[in-house]
Amino acid sequence: MTQLGSYTRNVRDALAHYNLSDPASPDAFFRRNLPRVGLYDSAGDTGQVVLASGVMTSVPIYLHAGDVITNVSLRSGATAVGTPTNYWVALYSNAATPALLAQSVDQTSTAWAANTTKTLALSSPKTITDSGVYWVGISVTATTVPTLLGTVAAPAIVTGERNLSQSSGSSLTATAPATITSATAKQFVPYVVVT
Repeated sequence: MTQLGSYTRNVRDALAHYNLSDPASPDAFFRRNLPRVGLYDSAGDTGQVVLASGVMTSVPIYLHAGDVITNVSLRSGATAVGTPTNYWVALYSNAATPALLAQSVDQTSTAWAANTTKTLALSSPKTITDSGVYWVGISVTATTVPTLLGTVAAPAIVTGERNLSQSSGSSLTATAPATITSATAKQFVPYVVVT
């Protein structure tokens, strides 16, 4: 068996289509939790709710030691935020009980239109010291929460699998929880990019 298992062709050719969706410069830093293709708007599937008012949704993202995370970006779908009072993003550690590393400023009543990428800066850039799976959280408290672009994934089935999307907390307002605890698996996985 080779390093590529039973795959007999050039793996570089098999992945060549990713050149179309990656930045033009190979030096552009970014990490994402999903490929940029094959996504859909959570508004199109009422059974796969991505956000609930005052509840944090978090997704895992692999980060490398030395990465400097400054911004978190998500893209709204067909539904804009309606009458928001609080919303923010947060970066959590790779610990067994993920701890808050950094949070954006609370956006309070700032508009977030439909079909719009929202990029929020963390309170200060966070340098990653250990490679591993970290968590990015988003919470929106509003009369109408926005829909997001992403995909549907099965919750963990095999023992030890992590959730690809999960919810935690309740009645959240301006401040991210200190840790992620008592998380509940969700099927809709929002597309998240960190830069």
